[in-house]
Amino acid sequence: MAFIVKPLVTEKMTKITEKRPNRFGFIVRPEANKLQIKNEVEGQYNVKVVDVNTARYAGKRQSRYTKAGLVKGQKNAFKKAVVTLKEGDTIDFYSNI
Repeated sequence: MAFIVKPLVTEKMTKITEKRPNRFGFIVRPEANKLQIKNEVEGQYNVKVVDVNTARYAGKRQSRYTKAGLVKGQKNAFKKAVVTLKEGDTIDFYSNI
């Protein structure tokens, strides 16, 4: 089962990567633990993971106005993982563009 949903390429995460070039962010499945995240990153990207930090985010309620009236919904909850790689290792998210 794949625990990594997608790489986290945002303005905030890019600033963190510029300050510390061996830290990268991922959106992961909420039930994934740190050991599973570490093993999957090492397997997919052939790097050595030193540390994994995680944060859970609750789903937010959203509403928008349409012709039919007010439509209410909710965004999904997600989990963010920031992995620290061994010095010298790196991941290139932009190589497939």
